[in-house]
Amino acid sequence: MEPPLRFALAGYGAFGRFHARSIAKAPGATLAAIATPSDANAAAAAADFPAAIIHREWQALIADPAIDAIAIAAPNHLHADIAVAALDAGKHVLVEKPMATTAADCDRVVAAAARSKAVLTVGLQCRLSPQWGRIKSLIEEGVVGKPQHVHVSLFRHPYRQGASGWRYDRARVGSWILEEPVHFFDLALWYLRDAGRPVTVHAVGAGDTGMEPVISVLMRFPNGSTAAVNQVLSGFGHLQTVEVSGTAGAIRATWSADTARSTSPSVDLKLKRTSSDDVENIPVDRSGEVFELEAQAAAAVKGFRSGRPLVSAEDGRAAVLVCLAAEESASNAGRAVVVA
Repeated sequence: MEPPLRFALAGYGAFGRFHARSIAKAPGATLAAIATPSDANAAAAAADFPAAIIHREWQALIADPAIDAIAIAAPNHLHADIAVAALDAGKHVLVEKPMATTAADCDRVVAAAARSKAVLTVGLQCRLSPQWGRIKSLIEEGVVGKPQHVHVSLFRHPYRQGASGWRYDRARVGSWILEEPVHFFDLALWYLRDAGRPVTVHAVGAGDTGMEPVISVLMRFPNGSTAAVNQVLSGFGHLQTVEVSGTAGAIRATWSADTARSTSPSVDLKLKRTSSDDVENIPVDRSGEVFELEAQAAAAVKGFRSGRPLVSAEDGRAAVLVCLAAEESASNAGRAVVVA
């Protein structure tokens, strides 16, 4: 039996804690070290995981030769620097979304992943959801025919500030389009993979800074397919809807709870084939970010050992580039932007 992979975690905020618990639960992994600059978070990490070494700087994780893999749950602007340093040190990387906040940093991460013997996987864990991932398998089964349109919407309460307010600081968060919408763009690209990369993006929002509380984005693909992403951050609760329409049917799924961290949400997944008048209810088990993070940690261990990423650096880059195009379009009154 192989020895467990020794993981380190960079970041111990609200979702860093969920990453830590997920890694600790993952078969074949052990949480050996945590890095967090916050006094309060360092104390919490030491109390929660007394066997782990607590560092105050992420560079200490890179320097430790006993660490095999690093999970990155630090503020967005640090993702690329930590990922590149870890890969160059030969350590596997699980980096939270967004992979980076600029195209140049995405390119740095892609290059580092290509030259490293270690594996990088991007934390776009919606793909592992028994709800959102099931939609992909239904598309691949051909039940909706050729997919023609994907719509993802989120209505929720405002974002948390994050440690030292980083999520409300454009320099550190990148933009709110790079927060949850990056998941939705990834789903649209994943569902419409056969359509190619989107060629144009139109976005409008209640402002022009990339920190809009309301944003609507339309993407057009080379084959004529389209995708729309809408986010409302001035609402309440957490309601996500995903819809796919195709030449032979349509799918609609919803997830609703007080917060994204709920373990008992209200969920559904429905399928309507054009050949039938009936609407099929498809069972969904354990859907939610908490469960997806657990599945991701377990799958990452297997992927690191086999040399195969769950979500590649190239796919992580593609999702970020759509976000950046949406930012540019929103800042120019919805003008069409060609995706790089």
